Amino acid sequence: MKISILLPYKENFSPTYAGAVSLFVKDTTQLSIFKKDITIFGNTNLKKIYKLNYKNIFLKRNIIQSGSKVYVNEFLKFEKVSRSDIIEIHNRPNYFHLIEKKIAKQKIVLYFHNDPLTMTGSRSASDRKILLDKAEKIIFNSHWSKKRFLEGIEGLNINSEKMQVIYQSTNPIKVNIEKKKKWITFVGKLNKAKGYDLFGQAVIKILKKYKNWKAIVIGDEPRMTLNYKHKNLQKNDATLPFVLEKINFDKDSIVNVELEEGQISLHDVYTIHSSNYNKTNNSRKAMTMRYYPTTSVYRRDMNLGVLDTKRPIFLMRGKDISRKNEFVNV
Repeated sequence: MKISILLPYKENFSPTYAGAVSLFVKDTTQLSIFKKDITIFGNTNLKKIYKLNYKNIFLKRNIIQSGSKVYVNEFLKFEKVSRSDIIEIHNRPNYFHLIEKKIAKQKIVLYFHNDPLTMTGSRSASDRKILLDKAEKIIFNSHWSKKRFLEGIEGLNINSEKMQVIYQSTNPIKVNIEKKKKWITFVGKLNKAKGYDLFGQAVIKILKKYKNWKAIVIGDEPRMTLNYKHKNLQKNDATLPFVLEKINFDKDSIVNVELEEGQISLHDVYTIHSSNYNKTNNSRKAMTMRYYPTTSVYRRDMNLGVLDTKRPIFLMRGKDISRKNEFVNV
């Protein structure tokens, strides 16, 4: 059994900047009984790749052909050398049409992670009928996306066993339900396809009405600008969901500190500070150091989260008066 998974063009299969499709493929492949038989194909400029059987398709710039067509053709070169039993295509029905015409007797599985009617290759009912006829399986991440796929399609096709819904999920973690915060969170690409426009319009109304609530947005979208502003709503390029009111600081006292490569900034936690978001492919690291007297005890048994149970504690000086802290030996 040989399985090839083709990611969307420019989908980063990297922990540095992974998209939703990459995260799904990474998680499902790690758990698959066919893990050793799976090869994941993608295109990224990032150096750090998930530790799975991955092949990067390097592309030369081609002004005449579209990037997607060149990408698919390069993938088919691998198929000529080593033919797959199953080809799994994610979120790109147009790839299906290109590949299906050039292969023989290979099973193709197509995954839809978004609305099929917004994608090239599945917008029209005729395109979707071809997909339904030629694909081995078509998998949707929700019944809603499946329903959208079937719009304009009638007859026995609507009950085809080829179609299946598999919900996307994540690994369970322990959450202390009692410790809630009045936060509204949005995680994902900041575009209309993900509903960020609807979220932004709604959350501004909520924050205006409920003064003690805050909102945090985690994500980006370089191709689209949807910018919603409120003092309790984080900016798209911020890390923390708070905005200082002008009356709380003197604008004329702001000092810009531009660091050279390899330098660090060290300041008290109560110093008002900020920075622009990281535009590089490299990580930007931050460290928080908190000091407390040894008459206090760090309670790991309260199990407030993974970080709280594993966070190292160092004895900086003196002795542990409480005799109950667990220090790291250095």
